[in-house]
Amino acid sequence: MESTPAPAARLTILLVEDDPLIGLLLSEMLASLGHTVCPLAETEAAALIAVSVHHPDLMIVDAKLGDGSGVAVMTEILQTRFVPHIFMSGNPGLLRQQRPDAIFLQKPFDERALLRAMHNALTERGVTQ
Repeated sequence: MESTPAPAARLTILLVEDDPLIGLLLSEMLASLGHTVCPLAETEAAALIAVSVHHPDLMIVDAKLGDGSGVAVMTEILQTRFVPHIFMSGNPGLLRQQRPDAIFLQKPFDERALLRAMHNALTERGVTQ
């Protein structure tokens, strides 16, 4: 079985997730891997502010937020700067229709799937190695 390499560098990661429990669990998982996790952004507006304040190396974004869309907020962010990103979704089929080129995690996911998605997001545009 092929293993996915963990990102070599310590990353600053911004989570955009409207479920505080999922945000907490993912934050703990990322911190245990040695990464710095920014305060959770639960809305589109909070994500826009957080990306300009924290300048993350990677964003992990829930595709559907309670009051909006993670896809829409990433589209807005990408108009001004590129940030490697991963979408999370319980419905990857719908996400694939909206963004066929997206790197995504299907909820629920485990650490191995998370590491694989991180590797793919960071190497997609030559961000690592």
